[in-house]
Amino acid sequence: MQLPILLYGHQLLRGKAKPVAVTQPGIKKIISDMWQTMYGAGGCGLAAPQVNLPLRIFIVDSQGTFKQMPPEDKQQYFSGDSGIQETFINARITARSAETWLDQEGCLSIPGVWGLVERPWQVTVEYLNADLQTQVKIFSGLTARMIQHEFDHTEGILYLDYLPPLKRIALKKKLNNITLGKIKPGYPVLIA
Repeated sequence: MQLPILLYGHQLLRGKAKPVAVTQPGIKKIISDMWQTMYGAGGCGLAAPQVNLPLRIFIVDSQGTFKQMPPEDKQQYFSGDSGIQETFINARITARSAETWLDQEGCLSIPGVWGLVERPWQVTVEYLNADLQTQVKIFSGLTARMIQHEFDHTEGILYLDYLPPLKRIALKKKLNNITLGKIKPGYPVLIA
């Protein structure tokens, strides 16, 4: 089932999500609905708080992005891998590389708005996958960026928080229009 995505200004996007109990009822359905919602909205990542669920769950599909990229960009954005399709439950980023890089980010909760964000090139993540098995993996490049972006959602952080103050001021009108529901993306949404 495709769920409505919360738009910028909704208070749940600024709250810290709760850990998921492995006995959480309906966890498989939540994850399935999140994948359907993300693909229905044309996204590459989605966090549970974005669909009105204050849970520490997010999903990332960097594989689809990899497949659509020109060959010359694949080397720049991926470290010899072809991306992932993964569910992250109760994720913790346990290490971040000193090496950082700047790239454009956008968000399904902030449609039509993009900004340059600096993030670590590599992260180590401890999490449960969709089968509730503990994983500890290192991710790099665009996959690491997507993971950090979605992880931030479970912490109540938006990529806008990393933008310089002048850029945020320049985006104020667009952000107000999103909050007021004047922006209509091509997927179901909930406004503040």
